Amino acid sequence: MSQLVRLLGRRLVALPLMILGVTLLVFVIMSLSPTDQARRALGESASEEALDLYREANGLNDPLLERYFSFLGGMLQGDLGTTSGNTPVTEVVARALPITLQLTFLGLAIAIVIAAVLGVLAALFRDRWLDQVIRVFTVASLATPSFWLALLLVQWLADIPGGWQLFPALVSGWVGFFEDPAVYLNNITLPALALAIPVAGSLTRVVRTAMVEELDRDYVRTAIGAGIPYPVVVSRNVLRNALITPITVLGLRVGYLMGGAVIIEIIFNIQAMGQLILDGVTRNDVFLVQGVTLVVAISFIIVNIVVDLLYVVVNPRIRSI
Repeated sequence: MSQLVRLLGRRLVALPLMILGVTLLVFVIMSLSPTDQARRALGESASEEALDLYREANGLNDPLLERYFSFLGGMLQGDLGTTSGNTPVTEVVARALPITLQLTFLGLAIAIVIAAVLGVLAALFRDRWLDQVIRVFTVASLATPSFWLALLLVQWLADIPGGWQLFPALVSGWVGFFEDPAVYLNNITLPALALAIPVAGSLTRVVRTAMVEELDRDYVRTAIGAGIPYPVVVSRNVLRNALITPITVLGLRVGYLMGGAVIIEIIFNIQAMGQLILDGVTRNDVFLVQGVTLVVAISFIIVNIVVDLLYVVVNPRIRSI
């Protein structure tokens, strides 16, 4: 418990510094945009006098460092600016972020289930035909980009000519799980699978390697020699110890999934963070792109901290240090 508290303390101390670094990086990059924020806000027909007044009123003529601290102060108060449609960025992000998170974590859950089953089977049947089949799956999934897999899933399973008519090719309107579970699952299944399968391939290899290492340890041979049934040894000891290692890579996989979700959302017409980024880029909406990028980056940092804490919780050897 003391190790968990120390790690939590270190992460909580580092969290503001990491967020500060992310905000600075995002702000500086977006400040290099050639878009004239005053003209974007007032329109192309605005006079130069009106543009100058807008820049002065909104601090656009201030030095970069001063504008950064002003942006930081607004962010601490929940103000990320306004979109080109004069809607607060925090408002549109608050509607879109839960959808992206649902898609990300459902994809992660599917990937974990697939990887746990296939990785354990591959280790138990090491170098036999089942292990070879699973190895082919992992290599194929690793070599398949999620966006291309999404297109294949649409072609095979969606309600388009020649498909199996099982799922919608495009999400016409997002429906929450508690509003209509059947429609929700129907809309999210294909995007979640497109995200999950490439991640499942990489996690399967990690699980298999960890299982093989545990199966070769002395305590397994000792337990079997003592008369403990092999399935009991695997389920109670080997599996529990082997699954500690894959947890360490989950944080990175969540980042991959969040990045992939942005593309997948656009392919399936899901109105979430990916669509916001696309709209912001196509409209040169600096505040929108800046706000969405910042929220995604901070979410990634927080998820990695949670994964670090989870690793300490499930690993008794770390807790005892």
